[in-house]
Amino acid sequence: MTDVYCALVHYPVRAKDGSTVTTAVTNLDVHDIARLARTFELRGYFIVTPIEAQRQLVERILAHWRDGGGKKRIPNRADALSRVRVVDTIEAAAEVIAQEARGTQEPGTAPRRIATAARSSGRELGSYAAEAKLLAAEGPPALLLFGTGHGLADSVLDEADTLLPPIAGRGDYNHLSVRAAAAITVDRLLGDRNSAE
Repeated sequence: MTDVYCALVHYPVRAKDGSTVTTAVTNLDVHDIARLARTFELRGYFIVTPIEAQRQLVERILAHWRDGGGKKRIPNRADALSRVRVVDTIEAAAEVIAQEARGTQEPGTAPRRIATAARSSGRELGSYAAEAKLLAAEGPPALLLFGTGHGLADSVLDEADTLLPPIAGRGDYNHLSVRAAAAITVDRLLGDRNSAE
């Protein structure tokens, strides 16, 4: 099976008006996506922010839960948060992944970038089924990119190897939290399809 990582991107992402901005890290995203990564055995979860103060904030949160009082109270949370790393760019996350290549992969193998978006903007879209099949086979590592704010910036979508289709509900409302969108996406790609029977 392919080594799969995810990244929660706080820059570059879109604002409501379409401009490129940096968003603030939220405590819920740190915890909930770490638990998602642990549940589905992702190799790592990167929080991407160029703001040093935000990276320091995440490191303090992680220290509390990995080594401090939080670990004593809720050991399972420490286990999940052990997968979290904080980096300043998507490229930095890709470099870490390349250095961790294992199995048949040579060190330095760049991850395939799989982007998600609530909008397709006319770009060619991959499919969840095809991507799930690729991830089930042994291949180069994969990095799932999730955007905060109003989604990943166009520059990130343009550099992705695959752009997954937007998650469609039953109506025209399309504003899931990134935590919910990440959970749906990861389950579609890595979930046990037989467990629903």
